[in-house]
Amino acid sequence: MNPPFAPALLRVAAPSHAPAAARTDDPAHATPARLPPGRSARPRLSCVVPCWNEARNLALLLPQLDEALQHCGCDWELILVDDGSTDGTAALLAEAALRPGLRVLQLARNFGKEAALTAGLGAACGEVVLTMDADLQHPPALIAEMLALWRRGADMVYAARSGRADEGLLKRLGAAVFYRLMNAASGVTLPAGAGDFRLMDRVVVDALLALPERRRFMKGLYAWVGYDAVALPYAPPPRAHGRSRFGLWRLLRLSIDGLTAFSTWPLRAAGLFGGVLALIGFGYGGFVALQALLYGHPVPGWTTVIVSLLFLLGVQLVSIGILGEYVGRIFDEVKARPLYVVKRAWGRGLPSRES
Repeated sequence: MNPPFAPALLRVAAPSHAPAAARTDDPAHATPARLPPGRSARPRLSCVVPCWNEARNLALLLPQLDEALQHCGCDWELILVDDGSTDGTAALLAEAALRPGLRVLQLARNFGKEAALTAGLGAACGEVVLTMDADLQHPPALIAEMLALWRRGADMVYAARSGRADEGLLKRLGAAVFYRLMNAASGVTLPAGAGDFRLMDRVVVDALLALPERRRFMKGLYAWVGYDAVALPYAPPPRAHGRSRFGLWRLLRLSIDGLTAFSTWPLRAAGLFGGVLALIGFGYGGFVALQALLYGHPVPGWTTVIVSLLFLLGVQLVSIGILGEYVGRIFDEVKARPLYVVKRAWGRGLPSRES
């Protein structure tokens, strides 16, 4: 078992309102008398936390996380991925990495959360891997319950929000539309309310790492690889410091990435809409021609012509834009650039699986 974090090392002690660590002697978290194949009573656990400008939150999270891991009944390592932070995150992690059991990967720039998660998964040596955010909205107290569900046979345990009352109306409506479109058109089911707070068996992690794509939408990849997944409902606490970096524009970009990565629905919708407009145009053209032949109908006015022309040009530009999104994804993939670049690594975690 690893020694606990020293408050002097982090300069901030664990706050008094920190949630109590889950206990392995709790009946709800007890190890089953007979474990399923591939499960162990004391697994090796890797905890991956991507960080971007989270120095103030990390000073609170690390003592809480350490306390939870100390009571989880595992040999564990904590992998913190600094995704190009510009505040004091790198300095805090460099100090914390002096402690055995903690590893730090500093990326060369901000590559995005999906890349930082992938970097952490690639570095994880445990037979069970936990991913969570650094903003204190993923309670470390749930780790023991996740492990208990894994010991009972679940390949993946994901924490699912029990509600979205803390979000604005626009964000809730956008999330509802996105999940409905993804689940209807992608061929995989994304559970609403699920995020990156999840525990995965090694077979799931290896399957994720084997996927070659570079513009990654992790929520979709979790669902795509399959395996036996179990939901764990929870209510996320408020963010301790700062604001979420996922504003409306970034969420829109992430939604577009998800739709284009897992579905050709936008292309089909554009084609269908174009076909409907073409049929309407042919029908109206035949009607005008027949009317002119039979009754000598005068030539339509300029207003109708201009409005129709601008509308059709707009539809064409939107369709080209949708096509461009897919061409852009192809362009990114064929370049075959690495998903991330590690600038520096500190610390020592679990022994590698080969050793």
